[in-house]
Amino acid sequence: MGSSLSCCDSEKRDEGFALGGENNVTQWRIFTYKELHAATNGFNEDYKLGEGGFGSVYWGKTSDGLQIAVKKLKSMNSKAEMEFAVEVEVLGRVRHKNLLGLRGYCAGNDQRLIVYDYMPNLSLLSHLHGQFAGEVQLDWKKRMKIALGSAEGLLYLHHEVTPHIIHRDVKASNVLLDSNFEPLVADFGFAKLIPEGVSHMTTRVKGTLGYLAPEYAMWGKVSESCDVYSFGILLLEIVTGRRPIEKLPGGIKRTITEWAEPHITKGKFKDLVDPKLHGNFDENQLIQTVNVAALCVQNEPDNRPTMKEVVALLKGEDLNAKGRNMKIKSVKYGEELMALDQSSDGENNGYDESSVYGVFGALETQKMHRDFGNRR
Repeated sequence: MGSSLSCCDSEKRDEGFALGGENNVTQWRIFTYKELHAATNGFNEDYKLGEGGFGSVYWGKTSDGLQIAVKKLKSMNSKAEMEFAVEVEVLGRVRHKNLLGLRGYCAGNDQRLIVYDYMPNLSLLSHLHGQFAGEVQLDWKKRMKIALGSAEGLLYLHHEVTPHIIHRDVKASNVLLDSNFEPLVADFGFAKLIPEGVSHMTTRVKGTLGYLAPEYAMWGKVSESCDVYSFGILLLEIVTGRRPIEKLPGGIKRTITEWAEPHITKGKFKDLVDPKLHGNFDENQLIQTVNVAALCVQNEPDNRPTMKEVVALLKGEDLNAKGRNMKIKSVKYGEELMALDQSSDGENNGYDESSVYGVFGALETQKMHRDFGNRR
């Protein structure tokens, strides 16, 4: 795909349509490198939103006043080229209010850049564990809206777009939040397009430990059910405010399912709720959400619901849920895999904000109060 993309130094203005973001319908087009260089003030360090292994993401403002986020890949090896091509292709296909659509891209010479709408509330991760965690902007109602909206975005990928798409990296850093805290699932660099009639594939493992389904983490077997498992972990994270993997004294690492299992088994759902909410939550919604999470993180893929069922259950529709096994059996990754985990190590309460915040990195502390929108 990389060879067929138009050069970014071209003045071509191809346009298409993609959904996602606060205006629902957005146009995408091919940007010139000159345009993006100007929009980001020469990819100024003060405009950097975050960076990771892929490169850096910058805030920008186009000549017509549109606020954008520009992902600038730092290396053009075959792996980076493939992920760029996959992300552009997938983003060009998606048409849903809860998926981050494509604003445009730039490809030519040694440059690969992807352009998105800027999300002023950054990521779910930044509110649960990062710079905004202390402000507790996510009340219970917002959390439930984020859970349902994210589920509806994944439902679209699994059941409504053709060919079906497996995200493969569902996690809090890849759920972005607009100014109304509407969630948009983002970052499709690891996505897989599933041909008609194919139920699962075996592939190299991508994603983030703690969210990975056991059959995928250990054997590379990927299916829509892997996204369902990851979403179940995300639900537990939204409810509890805890990380998927946390480091205990003595260097021991514990998954969120290991911590939650005894509470769920004993029916002590209130003990699961994020203390930062100070008891302000809907108990019926809590039980419903935790039960859905427990279904999603079943060890056996066939025992997990589809995303259609997940959305229906989150909306309170039964879909024969009675009698289904709501018990949770926590997954324990092998010691070799846990040794590779870095999300529960280091400073910043266990997160390296420069690398795990997905498309929209956490702003550094000295930058976070700046109003990007008032620039120029």
